[in-house]
Amino acid sequence: MSYSSLETINTEVVELLKKLIATPSFSREEDKTADILQLFLESKDISVNRLLNNIWAKNLHFDENLPTILLNSHHDTVKPNISWTYDPFLPVLEGDKLTGLGSNDAGGPLVSLLGVFLFFYDRSDLKYNLIFAASAEEEISGKNGIELLLSELPVIDFGIVGEPTQMNLAVAEKGLMVLDCVAEGKSGHAARNEGENAIYKALQDIEWFRTFEFPVVSESLGPVKMSVTQINAGTQHNVVPDECKFVVDIRATDAYSLEQTLEMISSHIRSKVTPRSVRLKPSGIPPDHPIVKAGVNLGRTTYGSPTLSDQALMDFPTLKIGPGDSARSHTANEFIYISEIEKGIEIYKRMLEQVIL
Repeated sequence: MSYSSLETINTEVVELLKKLIATPSFSREEDKTADILQLFLESKDISVNRLLNNIWAKNLHFDENLPTILLNSHHDTVKPNISWTYDPFLPVLEGDKLTGLGSNDAGGPLVSLLGVFLFFYDRSDLKYNLIFAASAEEEISGKNGIELLLSELPVIDFGIVGEPTQMNLAVAEKGLMVLDCVAEGKSGHAARNEGENAIYKALQDIEWFRTFEFPVVSESLGPVKMSVTQINAGTQHNVVPDECKFVVDIRATDAYSLEQTLEMISSHIRSKVTPRSVRLKPSGIPPDHPIVKAGVNLGRTTYGSPTLSDQALMDFPTLKIGPGDSARSHTANEFIYISEIEKGIEIYKRMLEQVIL
C-alpha cells in the first residue's frame, strides 16, 4: 500500500521521525533505526533491501530502460554534547517545533525524501525510476554506508542528497582531505649549537599553509581552505627534536581534484606529506541541470556548501537539498519545525514533477 495524499504522508513520516529520534543511532550503531525504517516500508507492502545498516527500495514500476534518480539521506547521528537541556532521545513536540537528536541532521530530510518516495511509489506514468536509500555512517564518512551501498545499486543518473539546507540548492560542496605531515631534523643537546630543529623546519611549511592561495578560485565554493589543526614534537626540554608532526585539514573545491591539490602541496613544502584518503571529493552540478532548473523555477536559491556530506562519495551528479538549517546540526537541543518537513515534501514533489531527463 502506498499513498497519494500528502496530508496522510506528512502525518506518518513525522510519527516515524519521532521513533527514529527515540532510538539511538550513533554511527556504526544504526541497526535499530535500520529496523524501524525497514518495518515502516514493509508495512506499506514495499519490497525492502538491506545491506548491513543501509536500507533501500525501488518504486513499484521500476523500468531498467528509464533513467534513475536516487533519493538519499542518512539515519546515523553524532553523539549528543554535554550542553543538551532536553533528553536527546525524547522527541518533544512544542507547537510546530520538534526537538531531539537527529531531528534536523538528518531525520527531517530523511523522512521528507521518504515521504515524496511514497507519493510517487506506485505511479505508472513516471519518466524515471526512483530509489530511496537511508544510509549509515555518514557522520564519520564510513566505508559501510553509502559507499558500500552504491556498489549494490543500479546505475544512478543523478541523486538528491537530503541534508538541512532550508530547501535551498547546494549546487556544489567542498571535499575533505586530511594530511599527516612530518618535518625531519636531527636531534642534539639544546644547550649546544648542534642538531637540526624539526620544529623550525615545520614552521616554514606551516607558514606556507597559512599564506598560500591556490590560483584558481571556484565560482560557487570560493578558494581552497587549508588549516593546520594539530602539531606534536619533542621528547623533553633539553633535546632538539628530530621530528615534528602536524595535521592539515584541506577543504577542497571543484576547481581542483584532490590529486591535483595534493600534488601542488607536495611540490611546495619540505615535510613528508601523507593523505589519510582521497575518497571525500568536492562535487558540483551544472546550473543548467534539470533538477537545478526545477528548483530555481520554484524560487529556491543556489549556493556552495562548505560542509561535507555523502555527496563526496558519489560519482554522478548530485544536488544537496533538504528541510532544516545546517546551523542547528550537531548543536544542543537540535530541532526541526514540522512545517519545514511538510514544505520539504511539497518542494521535492514539485521539483520531481518538473524534471525531464
